[in-house]
Amino acid sequence: MPREAPVARTCQGLALSAALLSCAPAWSAPPPTIRAPHLTPAISTPEAGLWDQSDRAEHYVKTSADLDGDAQLTAWVRATVCKIAPEYCDDLRVYVLDRPVLNASAAPNGYIEVNSGLLLRAQTEDELAYVLGHEVSHFSRNHSLERWQAAKDTANTMLVLQIGVSAVAAGAQYSAASGGGPNAQGNINSISQAAQSLNSLIYLGGVAAFFAYNREQETEADRLGFGRATIAGYSPRAGASMWNAVIAETAASDFASIRKSEGRASMFNTHPVTAARVVALQDLAGKASAQTNESAGHTYRARIHAHLSEWLKDDLRRRDYGQSLHIIDRLEALGEDMGLLEFYRGEALRQRRQEGDAPLALKAYRAAVAAPDVPVQAWRELAEASRKAGDKAGARAAFETYLAKAPQAQDRWLVEAGLKSLQPAGTP
Repeated sequence: MPREAPVARTCQGLALSAALLSCAPAWSAPPPTIRAPHLTPAISTPEAGLWDQSDRAEHYVKTSADLDGDAQLTAWVRATVCKIAPEYCDDLRVYVLDRPVLNASAAPNGYIEVNSGLLLRAQTEDELAYVLGHEVSHFSRNHSLERWQAAKDTANTMLVLQIGVSAVAAGAQYSAASGGGPNAQGNINSISQAAQSLNSLIYLGGVAAFFAYNREQETEADRLGFGRATIAGYSPRAGASMWNAVIAETAASDFASIRKSEGRASMFNTHPVTAARVVALQDLAGKASAQTNESAGHTYRARIHAHLSEWLKDDLRRRDYGQSLHIIDRLEALGEDMGLLEFYRGEALRQRRQEGDAPLALKAYRAAVAAPDVPVQAWRELAEASRKAGDKAGARAAFETYLAKAPQAQDRWLVEAGLKSLQPAGTP
């Protein structure tokens, strides 16, 4: 894309900053201090150390096997970043990584990681823009530097307090030992245990304070990300829609610990409770004009279509089949890629192997082969599922179709052996 003149870029950035600040009355938070574009920290500053670490991480990402090689996909994601953060467009570098976890992050030196797990779960560019706006807001507010400083201050305070407790305990133990008496050793042990308990409380209190600060950062990034996305013209409903999908996917997990995770009260939660985030985003959206785009889902699917099969395969490797099935349900709501999606529905059910999954997997494979975009391997899985269900004729037909559609298949010899075992008795 053509590079804009520095003056034009700066003016555009100032305009966005002013627009963000104009939203402050609706947000209740004080106006944020926006990080200046084209910032390079002096070598003597604390941030310089963070940038050095970020540079090392970026170098690793550039050579990582997870790096997606689709230049057009990366360019599209970067263009989305530039729409929501035009003042930082020249500062930010985007890397799409084939990792099934829903995540994105922005490092202080300007490099951004976007996982395929996020791209798979978002259904529109609006939802993607909200998440990217959230991460860019962390970048614009220097939250990583604030977290580093908070951790340093907390660690120093904890150390001073724990040294003080240990010194007082040592004096008390010395007095108990000097006084003698039949309970001297018991008193010493009690003092030691009390000191250990108090030091543990100091540690937990320090950690709780640090993570509570992170919750404030996350809430601020939600507000600023919302502002960035809506100012760029994206739907104000996208943030709440994305988080509602996260809630539903969490509830669909095969693992009880994950299903309970969003509702568990804990001092170590680094994000606000997801339900609270949805309410806050819905409140913000209620103050903005509603925008709808019927073609947004189809346009987004066209962007990721070439990667859909590999990303679904990667998601199954997480082995949380309940969540994978939820993702497939959400993807099928668009009415596209039904052969591919039904195939992976069958794969999730086949691999999960819970009671009742086998007939559901067979049903999914049958639905897959009835669609025009069916992957060829669906015929083989249909054959295996049919054989296990006792349908030998159906298994033979599916195996034969598989070999006809994939004559050079590496597993041809194995399929042919399976066909022989399915021949009616007396057949040569």
